[in-house]
Amino acid sequence: MKVFVYGTLKPGEENYSRYCAGKVVNTTRAVAQGKLFALPMGYPAMIPGDDAVYGYLLSLTNSDVLTALDELEGYHPDRDASENLYNRKQIETQDLQGHLLGYAWVYIMTEKLAIQLQGIHQPNGWWSSSHKHK
Repeated sequence: MKVFVYGTLKPGEENYSRYCAGKVVNTTRAVAQGKLFALPMGYPAMIPGDDAVYGYLLSLTNSDVLTALDELEGYHPDRDASENLYNRKQIETQDLQGHLLGYAWVYIMTEKLAIQLQGIHQPNGWWSSSHKHK
């Protein structure tokens, strides 16, 4: 099972060790299509778009991890999409050379919500907690 991560779940970021460590069989630098925003709360949001968003493709040992990730990301499959903080969907991913890596789960926010939360567009498509934007 593959998940594309671009924020606090990336290796080296705060939620990786809690949610992913020991459950990841493979980690690949990857890119997906979207638009990246840095939120004032200290984590990013990816919304649908045509920019490159950079992160990691994590291959996980089993799908149980998704349940914990859904909770972290404020996603409840049985709730209306507008009530979720993020919605989980499958998107196509590529490696940094442009080769297809297949589909992966990703947590996406609506553009409306990202703007409501005063997100700042990150045109370079990369987020890191080490340089927070004020």
